[in-house]
Amino acid sequence: MPIAAAASSPLHAWRDPVYILAGFAGIIALGLMLFQPLLIGGYLPGLPARFGRRAHPWIGAALVAAVLTHVGGLWITNPPDMIDALLFASPTPFSPFGVIAMWAIFAVALLAALRRQLGLRLRTWRVAHMVLAIVIVAGSVVHGILIEGTMETVSKAALCALVLAATVKVMTDLRARIARRAGSL
Repeated sequence: MPIAAAASSPLHAWRDPVYILAGFAGIIALGLMLFQPLLIGGYLPGLPARFGRRAHPWIGAALVAAVLTHVGGLWITNPPDMIDALLFASPTPFSPFGVIAMWAIFAVALLAALRRQLGLRLRTWRVAHMVLAIVIVAGSVVHGILIEGTMETVSKAALCALVLAATVKVMTDLRARIARRAGSL
């Protein structure tokens, strides 16, 4: 729905195609964030939890690609703004939240790729991943909500609310499962 709303925005009339692509990549990234907790929690109807856990890293890789496309496209169209954003010197209130979420996404991807080489125990990995996931979701949602652009307000707010709700639900349920298992030992 947010993609359809953004596609019909009159704000595209004066935008460069690379800028438009970058904007859509950001919307796609936010949409992928909705699926990540649902996949790992096994909450997608008709999809076995085992398949969801296997798809989770692939969707994570797609999320990284979408963020790289988003940031890269914005860099191509306006390097000074991107430098300001990356240096936390941008006057726009949404920039720092997006930059923090971006670095957290890259950190999760790097930790996932190097988990074995770093010798991270599963418990340590899960805690690090959950903390970074909270930073990613919170930063991305605030970033998205604060941007006044091509995304229609109601569908954007609904997508952000769904991302938050799915993340909270899955993290709460996973913590409860871990606590139950610990209690049964």
